[in-house]
Amino acid sequence: MKVEMQLGSENLSIETGKVAKQADGAVWVQYGGTVVLVAVVADRRDSNLDFFPLTVDYREKSYAAGRIPGVYGRREPRPGGSELLTARLIDHCIRPLFPKDFQVEVQVMCTVLASDQIHPADVPALIGTSAALSISDIPFNGPVGAVTIGRLDGEFCINPTYEELERCELEFFVSGTNDAVMSVEGGAHEVPEDEVIDAIVAAHEEIKEITKLQEGLVALCGKPAREYKMKEIDEGLNSRIRNLATERIRESIGMDQKQDREGYLEQVQADILSEILEDVEVEEDGPEVTKDTMSILGDIEKEEMRQSILNEGKRVDGRGVTDIREISGEVGVLPRVHGSSLFTRGQTQALCVTTLGTKGDEDVNRTLTGEVRKYFFLHYNFPPYSTGEVKRIMGPGRREIGHGALAERAIQPVIPGREEFRYTIRAVSEILESNASSSMASVCGVTLSLLDAGVPIKKPVAGVGVGLIKEGDREVILTDMLGTEDFLGDMDFKVAGTPDGITAIQMDIKIDGVTPDLMRRAIHQAKDARMVVLDKMNEVIDKPRDEISPHAPRIYEINISPSKIKDLIGPRGKTVQAIQEETGVTIDIEDDGRVELSSFNAEAANKAEEMILSITAIPEVGKEYAGKVTRITGFGAFIEIIPGQDGLLHISQMGDGYVRQVEDVMNIGDEVAVRVIEIDDQGRVDLTLASNPVSQDATASERGESRDRGDSRPRDNRSSRGPRDGRNSRHNRNSDSRDRRPPRIPKGRF
Repeated sequence: MKVEMQLGSENLSIETGKVAKQADGAVWVQYGGTVVLVAVVADRRDSNLDFFPLTVDYREKSYAAGRIPGVYGRREPRPGGSELLTARLIDHCIRPLFPKDFQVEVQVMCTVLASDQIHPADVPALIGTSAALSISDIPFNGPVGAVTIGRLDGEFCINPTYEELERCELEFFVSGTNDAVMSVEGGAHEVPEDEVIDAIVAAHEEIKEITKLQEGLVALCGKPAREYKMKEIDEGLNSRIRNLATERIRESIGMDQKQDREGYLEQVQADILSEILEDVEVEEDGPEVTKDTMSILGDIEKEEMRQSILNEGKRVDGRGVTDIREISGEVGVLPRVHGSSLFTRGQTQALCVTTLGTKGDEDVNRTLTGEVRKYFFLHYNFPPYSTGEVKRIMGPGRREIGHGALAERAIQPVIPGREEFRYTIRAVSEILESNASSSMASVCGVTLSLLDAGVPIKKPVAGVGVGLIKEGDREVILTDMLGTEDFLGDMDFKVAGTPDGITAIQMDIKIDGVTPDLMRRAIHQAKDARMVVLDKMNEVIDKPRDEISPHAPRIYEINISPSKIKDLIGPRGKTVQAIQEETGVTIDIEDDGRVELSSFNAEAANKAEEMILSITAIPEVGKEYAGKVTRITGFGAFIEIIPGQDGLLHISQMGDGYVRQVEDVMNIGDEVAVRVIEIDDQGRVDLTLASNPVSQDATASERGESRDRGDSRPRDNRSSRGPRDGRNSRHNRNSDSRDRRPPRIPKGRF
């Protein structure tokens, strides 16, 4: 079965029944020349879990772009950052659409089989995931669609290409059902709030057509949803626990300290559970009763929190719905580092550090489109002590990578260009405490640390998270929400930007979608809060420091001729490595001849610069050089005037009078002062002794018979150089006539 439609500039097709037929649902999605296979399977065994174990896996195969993996073993490595971020996008969109009481393990696998390297595969992967779930027997309240919307030259475009994305003023990945938007994630270059909402609305119109396409496929081959065991709780137990606990849980509303509130609720849970278990006669029933009791207590906490907000406008910590937690910040908190800050908002705290490096420190990511190099990147770390927990320490997970990417996207638009600030910039956010919106605290803290490091960012950036409590027609938007409000609420809407517009946005919901009007109100409420946070940040530091840290490397740039790059690098890099080892300076060479020197020592940088210029210098007519004799012929001597560059000192230019043979004046290894008198169109250099006046008949153009009759020096002067001791027969006076230029016979001598 196959369905198709036009989406943006390409044809979108969804096909099923041809491959992976043992999966519960599998589709083959093609968009342009990009192909994604999506297969979904749900466990058929009874589940005894109290949560929904959904796993979304997104993989890009190297063969999809006609490449062989560059790692040892030549197999695909573990998923990279871009793959994990795409998996998160898909997860955030589909997770709310499974039934609340469906707690069976579900696995979604998206595999990019072919890439045209023009269109990203994230949109086809999400559409394929929705289609595979919709035609399977897995309970799913879809279908759902997605597009990437960009804006070029003031016009919206659907699913822009990689090349167009580089030029877009905004870029949002938007997903939703036929009725509402489910998730939004992306960045912009300080775009006003209303224009962001307009982009999301435009994207949703395309999403409606995508969901209709999937509904057509479901009508052709969809399966009835399977039956599953629903969790049932004894009504008597439910009623008893509510009578015992409701009033006590209600008293926790208004406690402003997270630890105090959690400690109080833990005590309530312990007391209620102890009383309930006293009446359990059968020991085997204890674990099940315990699980049911904890579930009921959780439901009561959620209900009381939501009703307090909806009825009284009173939040868990006692704030009003638009109140912001207390904010503090400071900079320069760490010695030796290049820039640092400590940003605290309520019980969320981020220690942020900025480090300046060289071009060689750039972050390099390998994707289906090739290498992507970044000179600004942000890493986010979330240790377990930040929430008072004990957990196994592992590498960064999807959450850390996702939060870091969001904060990086928020700050990227204000980072100066390479031409203005030649440093590679690494920012790190260490979350020391967390009670929601730690990614937005990272945006604020990193901005402060960049200013402390002297990075000339264009404007400060701040971020705020807003939430939602929705019951029927009643809706309350919460500014600067807490972790409990995030967990028990209906929306997590993070917005970051400057005073002039939005730079990044991320919205995840836990209900069936939100309307454009609700998003518009939320995004403007977030702007009001962002302006307050920016004012607080400006009180700490309002402009970049005049100078970078004395502990940061100094970067110098010189330009050489591109033709001299090979001379600077040397055979197998020996020349440039020798300079680095001798001076301790880091050297990076660009293809256009730009050479970047990085050093903590100005004298070392000056020495390295002199060495580079001596190697890469180009001879100039009229300039004097201290050269060394490298080869002698019957008609003159070849002098190395700069490394890798020889010039010919003709025998007629070796003195005022007649010179019988070159050895009467100089020998191999002698150092002589010479002056360039001509460089011909083949790059060959003619010299005279520095003490000689330039005679009218001395230049090669006046000695045309010499070059015509014997001088056939290669254009690459280095290839004409011989060993310094002259023992190679090709380069001594008995060499082949191709290396000899007959001497000019001075007029009037014989």
